Amino acid sequence: MTDPRRFSIRVRVYYEDTDAGGIVYHASYLRFMERARTDWLRAMGVNHGELADRDRVQFVVAEMALKFLRPARLDDVLGVSLDVTEVRRASLRMVQRVTLDPGGALLTDATVRVAVMARESGRPAPLPQWLHRKLGDS
Repeated sequence: MTDPRRFSIRVRVYYEDTDAGGIVYHASYLRFMERARTDWLRAMGVNHGELADRDRVQFVVAEMALKFLRPARLDDVLGVSLDVTEVRRASLRMVQRVTLDPGGALLTDATVRVAVMARESGRPAPLPQWLHRKLGDS
């Protein structure tokens, strides 16, 4: 990973991701974006379980705004990207996009704020130092 603030994955649309008309169901985009955020953490060398055990924190989606611009369909290959736009003491803000892959039309555009929460108390917690150093300041 050359830039820890940018990441993308490819996702194929399966039957289970679609509605009766073969168009991707709106909630499926949330799952695609979650996969990208999870794989982004893995690419930095940690998974959600290790984050909870080692750093005693977890990430929770605190805000999300989506724009659905065009539909994806059964068997499409999608690019799902994230760009970290803001690093704060206890949260990250990012832009996530879903496009037809490779390099195709923008389908869904989202802004996401992910908060850091203490595993035991469920209260806001600081971003782990190793992650803050890796991402730098905004």
